[in-house]
Amino acid sequence: MGRVRPLILCCALAVGLVATVSPAAYAAPGRFSPGAPGAGDPYFPDMGNGGYDVSHYDIRLAFNPTTKAIAATTTITARATQDLSRFDLDFQGPLTISRLSIDGRGAAYTRSGAQELVITPRDGLRKGRTFTVSVTYAGVPQKIDDPALGVSGWVATTDGAVALNQPIGAATYYPVNDTPNDKATYTQTVTVPRGLTVLANGEPGPATIHDGQTTYRWHMNRPMASELAMIAIGNYNVTRSVMAGGLQNITAIGTSIDTKPGQGKVLNQTTAQIIGWESSTYGRYPFDSTGGILADVNVGYALETQSRPVYDQTTSDVDGDLLAHELGHQWFGDSLTPTRWADIWLNEGFATYSEWLYQEKFNNIPVQQSFAEAYAGEDDWSGNVADPGRDHIFDDLVYTRGALTLQALRMTIGDDAFMRLLNQWPTTYRYGNVSTQTFIQFVERLTHRDLDGFFHTWLYQPGKPKL
Repeated sequence: MGRVRPLILCCALAVGLVATVSPAAYAAPGRFSPGAPGAGDPYFPDMGNGGYDVSHYDIRLAFNPTTKAIAATTTITARATQDLSRFDLDFQGPLTISRLSIDGRGAAYTRSGAQELVITPRDGLRKGRTFTVSVTYAGVPQKIDDPALGVSGWVATTDGAVALNQPIGAATYYPVNDTPNDKATYTQTVTVPRGLTVLANGEPGPATIHDGQTTYRWHMNRPMASELAMIAIGNYNVTRSVMAGGLQNITAIGTSIDTKPGQGKVLNQTTAQIIGWESSTYGRYPFDSTGGILADVNVGYALETQSRPVYDQTTSDVDGDLLAHELGHQWFGDSLTPTRWADIWLNEGFATYSEWLYQEKFNNIPVQQSFAEAYAGEDDWSGNVADPGRDHIFDDLVYTRGALTLQALRMTIGDDAFMRLLNQWPTTYRYGNVSTQTFIQFVERLTHRDLDGFFHTWLYQPGKPKL
């Protein structure tokens, strides 16, 4: 670990406390009404909020590796979608707010429930108005460890921290409209003691050094769901290259696991190879940079964080299968994001199918063989693929049976139509939100066939489908 010195916060982190004002003091006229305290997803009713649409998050954060504390200001640019008397953000854990303003004016706020930050502006916000919310806060973020869904959010590591937000972790370190339905662009500016490295989504801006601190800047200029935002702070060996067409490829391996010479180059080159191949199948890569991070985070999974997946590993081994899965998500799950969490098979089914395609392309194992082995080896055929239930969104039901559905569809509509689907589905809905019903309608339009019976059997009906 590098030398630890007191953090010098950038000027954007306001100093001083502002007294909390009662929301009643700022009550808006009667024709204004509160935004909904949830986004309406039955799996996570407290997540997300209504009444506005976020266009950009500007997160400015300083991290102290000795105390694991952060001091931050997040500024959110949003547009009111109704006449708002007040609205909520998701914000949870022990972080203490010292200042909150709307368009530079102090606003009243309260915190309630598990994650509701209820904000009341001095005047109502008219429908269509663009406004900014700025929140300054500090403390030690606490990760979420859900019994069914595992660890998410801000995860402290031996040399820093890694933020992995799927499905409910973003609000552990910044105020957010935490729903996949409200994508936004991001700027993440992170200050750390000199010697530590910061990686995040998107493209890097200039890093600056001042008073023993390094400030890193990252920009994600394509719409991103909050569950796909990422920050990694620690000791990393970083490899950079430029792919055909000028695409930046930034990969990194944590120094604690980077013990085999040459692995940085292997990770970078394998990432480039898979991105190039998947682009030829799925259409143009949807973001402006790519890459990946191998790190010992101790969460037990890899995650398709947008443009730069994070792979939790204890070695620097590069698994092409795994890279094909997480990089396949850049099209299916990141660029195309499910409308509801029930539709997550549209992420994981296509990503698992990417593994099967990878095995066929690089290891001479036909997709049909992978399908046959998975079909024969699946023991549990209970459950509903297109509505697995809140505690089962990461189950084999979603992954393997999602991929089985896609290969069964291929056998039904033929190779030519299926390969057109793989390209046109992510291209048609690029950067948008999609549902299972949207997918079914798309396939039926593409093939000019009524496939309701097929999809009912494979997606909505428990039991092992007959081939």
